[in-house]
Amino acid sequence: PDPVPLPRLGRGSMGGTQSLALPLGKGPHHVGCADVMVGHTRQGLFFRLFYPCVPRAGAERPLWIPRYEYCGGLADFAHRSRRWCAPLLSIAVGSCRVPVSWKGPFKPCSSGYPLIIFSHGLGAFRTLYSSICSELASRGFAVAVLEHRDHSASLTYFCTAEAGREEWIPYQRVPQGQKEFYFRNKQVHQRAEECVRVLRLFEDISSGKSVPNVLHPDFDLSVLKDSVDLTKVAVMGHSFGGVTAVLALVKEPAFRCAVALDAWMFPLENALYPEVPKPVLFINTEKFQTPESIAKMKRLSSRNSQTKIITVLGSVHQSQTDFTFLTGKLISRIFGARGTLNPYKGLDITSRATLAFLQRHLDLEEEFDQWDNLLEGIGDSVVPEAPFCRSNL
Repeated sequence: PDPVPLPRLGRGSMGGTQSLALPLGKGPHHVGCADVMVGHTRQGLFFRLFYPCVPRAGAERPLWIPRYEYCGGLADFAHRSRRWCAPLLSIAVGSCRVPVSWKGPFKPCSSGYPLIIFSHGLGAFRTLYSSICSELASRGFAVAVLEHRDHSASLTYFCTAEAGREEWIPYQRVPQGQKEFYFRNKQVHQRAEECVRVLRLFEDISSGKSVPNVLHPDFDLSVLKDSVDLTKVAVMGHSFGGVTAVLALVKEPAFRCAVALDAWMFPLENALYPEVPKPVLFINTEKFQTPESIAKMKRLSSRNSQTKIITVLGSVHQSQTDFTFLTGKLISRIFGARGTLNPYKGLDITSRATLAFLQRHLDLEEEFDQWDNLLEGIGDSVVPEAPFCRSNL
């Protein structure tokens, strides 16, 4: 089964207005964001970059759903008819914007911002984690959110060398007759390799190579040249992206730690567990994990005392995406987006635990250690280790 259980739409579920109020980052920096596409083939890269920026009056805010086509992709992923679901999604959330400055002037930093490479979950894409990513950027990180090209995004595309032509890569279900593990395992390896390639790209930029941004030539990547500290790099992700982050640690020694939000551990082969060399922070929700998945996390925590597992009470799998900030019955019914925990509080717990963990393992000189208790599962709405699970995954 796909690891995002989706309820069926019943009658009478259309009522309720939608609103999306994504929170502003709480850190000292204003946040800018830009899309970066490199290369004209499937082997290139596509990510949204969140970064500290110089505030600018009247700055444009980017759309949360970047283009109408993505509504169709979400409808397909949710097993809904594109014909009615895509326009409904567009009406409901098509005008929502992310409270960051679109292509805002990059704020240089001589000591260099630490870098986080973020991997999305199954059926997601580069913008659906804007709240956590802009929070981290407001605290002084550069955050690159990949849009994976392994057919796990609900939709993505690349621009071919032929001017103005785009090639779309749709979401793909497990093919009939193929074992899900083999299909997903191949995907997770491609995803982790894409994470490594983003790091290589930042290395190229830092060494002064010219890297053209196919999508927005006016956002010149050379502005990042002396402002990203490539000795302080972490990898992070949600669900399928969480296990991607764990695998990326195996593939790339420069990643110093990983943060896995409600990781879907199923696609990783058992032989790789002893190979995970660095600490992982697993932040689980209450309703998603299976005993098998938890056992895999515990294999890692038993080998490395710095690997931590905590559970956020009152949260569901989608609580770690922007969908949790959507109110209104339609979206909640389609995407099952709400737990009982206040979404702003859930975001606080997730981001603070992440910041405390990153300070510890990237050797940051900040005050994020004030939240160290969370790493032990001490605090309101948090418990150590894994939830007692009855998930039907």
